[in-house]
Amino acid sequence: MASAQLSSDQLVGILRDTIVSLVRRDGVDLSARQLGVFLTCYLTEGPHTVRGLAQELNVSKPAITRALDRLTELDYVRRKVDPADRRSVLVQRTVKGAAFLRETRHIMTDALATHKTEASSRRAAG
Repeated sequence: MASAQLSSDQLVGILRDTIVSLVRRDGVDLSARQLGVFLTCYLTEGPHTVRGLAQELNVSKPAITRALDRLTELDYVRRKVDPADRRSVLVQRTVKGAAFLRETRHIMTDALATHKTEASSRRAAG
């Protein structure tokens, strides 16, 4: 079943299962805003700045700064002064952040497989 064929209920179920798995695993979990900033940094082309992230996510710069503070604390991102414009700070990916993204992908893949199996079972029974 391709992702385009998943119903909105199935997509929300996969999101729920993914978030529940992230919360249950050992270690810290991220708020929705922190996860949004993290995924934007890792899944969209950079370079990323506080100003650019605030515009892209349509939230205030202080909200982005707070999310980046937490992500930096966890070593999921790193801040670096932009050598081309010393007033600007670039947000960079880290090895630990890439590992968290890999783990999240595995969790989502498992959730997708579960939902596909359940959908197939319902079709066979119905």
